[in-house]
Amino acid sequence: MDEDKVSELLDQLLSYIDPSYDKSEGYLIHDMLKSVAIVLLEQKGDLEGIKRLLDVDNLTGALLEAFVKQRKGITRTPATYSSGMLQVTGNGTVNVGDLFETPSGVQFAAAETKMITGSGTLQVKSVMSGPVGNVPADQITQMPVTLPGITAVTNPKPTDGGYAAETDDSLRERYYIAVRTPPTSANIYHYLQWAKEVSGVGGAKVFPVERGDNTVEVIIIDQEKQPAAPVLVDQVQKHIDPGSTGLGEGEAPIGAKCYVLSADPLILDISVSVTMAGGYTQDEVQENIRDSISVYLKSIAFQLNYVSFAHIGQAILDSVGVEDYAGLLVNGAIDNPQVGAKQVAVLGAVTLV
Repeated sequence: MDEDKVSELLDQLLSYIDPSYDKSEGYLIHDMLKSVAIVLLEQKGDLEGIKRLLDVDNLTGALLEAFVKQRKGITRTPATYSSGMLQVTGNGTVNVGDLFETPSGVQFAAAETKMITGSGTLQVKSVMSGPVGNVPADQITQMPVTLPGITAVTNPKPTDGGYAAETDDSLRERYYIAVRTPPTSANIYHYLQWAKEVSGVGGAKVFPVERGDNTVEVIIIDQEKQPAAPVLVDQVQKHIDPGSTGLGEGEAPIGAKCYVLSADPLILDISVSVTMAGGYTQDEVQENIRDSISVYLKSIAFQLNYVSFAHIGQAILDSVGVEDYAGLLVNGAIDNPQVGAKQVAVLGAVTLV
């Protein structure tokens, strides 16, 4: 109990009591009103808590989900499962649900039943949702349970399509878009809303009449602020206007042909000389620089039409293990790289010279 706040509230209550009464401590009026002050202070705290819950910026998790759903009908996009194709060798049958995994234990389940004679392909889906299921090529090589007749498996191409559930910040941003730039009658903000309703979309831009009358282009990036994978582009396309037909079979109205595309990558190759702090290897410092620059590039994706050369330098200087740097070049120059309207900046090679 905050005694100072109790005393302040008690003094306020006593000020309304006629001076003819003894309000000294130990007397009835003083002691009774002190009890009232304690109760009122507790209620004031409860009211302050309720007031904070009315501000969307103070909400997280389930409270944020309830707030935006009740007011705008917006729901958090769920995590998705990665998928891909396996090359299976042997003579036997693989059934739906049979498991395969990477050496690190990331598991995939067969999405179809298929008889394999010699070799064949098999559709699989990750057991766990989220980015953990996005694995490089030739990593799904093990079978936790022996499958009769099946001798070997691998994934010739990376698996993709696994995205985390929407973050609180992203959900709150979509709420503000709905409040400040109301989507209506298939305006620009409606297409923006439709694109961001798909799990995995981390940003979108809308280009009206880009291919002529009654056409719209929607350019998207993924949650990592990278060019969107074909599977994500396809999901957004199906959600808004399947096949770009304008038949009104998705969210877009009849007659409006929508074309969904991934942003093109603007690859940034970094060359820099650094003074390293003691106790760090060049590989560690190089990786820390990559991480630091990547954080900056994510923060400006679809926000700025250039990459700040100065901010790249600051990101390098802020990297763990870097004491100083010199000779920074971004794509061989010391200028701010310009980012096209349909591009997103992507970190390429980081070379320490």
